[in-house]
Amino acid sequence: MITTSTASTTGSRLDQFEASGATPLLSVPVQPGRKPLNVLFIIDELCESGGAERWLLKIVRLLPKDCFRCQLLTFKIDRTGIFADIPCPVHVFKLGRTYDLNAVKVAWKLRGLLRSEKIDVVTTLFETSDLWAGPLARLFGVPVLVSSRRDMGILRGRKHQLAYRVISRMFDAVLTVSEKVREFCLANEHVRPERVITLYNGVDLADFTTEKHSSLRTRLGVSAATPLIATVGHLRHVKGVDTFIEAAARVHREFPEAVFLVVGDPTDAGYAKQLRELCESLQLGDSVRFLGNVPEVSSLLVECDIFCLPSRSEGFSNALVEAMACGLPCVATRVGGNDEAVLDKVSGFIVPPEEPESMADRILRLLHDPSLRQQFGDAARSAVEEKFTDDVMIHQLSQLYTTLAEAKHA
Repeated sequence: MITTSTASTTGSRLDQFEASGATPLLSVPVQPGRKPLNVLFIIDELCESGGAERWLLKIVRLLPKDCFRCQLLTFKIDRTGIFADIPCPVHVFKLGRTYDLNAVKVAWKLRGLLRSEKIDVVTTLFETSDLWAGPLARLFGVPVLVSSRRDMGILRGRKHQLAYRVISRMFDAVLTVSEKVREFCLANEHVRPERVITLYNGVDLADFTTEKHSSLRTRLGVSAATPLIATVGHLRHVKGVDTFIEAAARVHREFPEAVFLVVGDPTDAGYAKQLRELCESLQLGDSVRFLGNVPEVSSLLVECDIFCLPSRSEGFSNALVEAMACGLPCVATRVGGNDEAVLDKVSGFIVPPEEPESMADRILRLLHDPSLRQQFGDAARSAVEEKFTDDVMIHQLSQLYTTLAEAKHA
């Protein structure tokens, strides 16, 4: 869903599009004789397979090739894992500081790239790209400049906050991953409301089934009747996995057979160690399993009974929507866009962050009531089918880029 509040030409066109409803990806209109738009995505680095990075790779893969020609620019890359085979040209301009001689050279290379490739649209992600590359792209004459905001500014220092207030007005549009992120941008940056647009993440429903099988349970050595409760996310303090483990200890008293799965890379080794020590201190034994990174997470989620998202901060969680696509009832904290995905007491429960007692209470209610789990899970899947698919996301982003480009050339 694209959300805007508008008085401008661009805003009114987006309103007309939203009122018309979403259409399938393949029906994106191509005007006769119109050349594909050249779109350059600039992201600080491609090293960690987080939500923003996976979103970006999906966008460059799915934007219609007859309408858009995509390229990526990054300042650092790890060409392994999901970054080993990126489906578009990738430019790596090594950049450390943004105010030394090398930065001047990189700026000149950026100018050359924009002109040689005749870039029509630049989209930036993260602080260096937003605050350094974005203004340079505008200075060098790129027609359309867009910023994509994926979080609630949790990594911003004071200098970043001040810079965003100045720089944000340069963007033709600021894409926010949820309404909560949109509200944050409006409250903290000097940007016109009609330019701040919510574009939700999407999933490919073909990758997610609600039909359970037994392979995961066999590997874990648990029976079909064993309750499985999962959380997915990099092991960092902001993800709140310690809250999940404390909730697990309370649930364990009533359901000692329940197994809690923690899925995600231990990107913060110190925090990962603290989590294991917490499990030992709570005497949870084998009830909590740390599975690390799971490439096909949908095959794991579909065999679970409940999904939990205990985050302390979120923009809009891909893992949450993926769990909903698998028909799982969800218990999520009231941060970021979580309550825009999960409707409290409809498709799951929303609880305050940092409250393991509340999380445990909702998990127990679901474990005690299989019919409620089914009801919430069905509602979760329906919500994804309606609002959070790749087709909806790509069609709306395509319309936005086209509308902005046409407005510049009008």
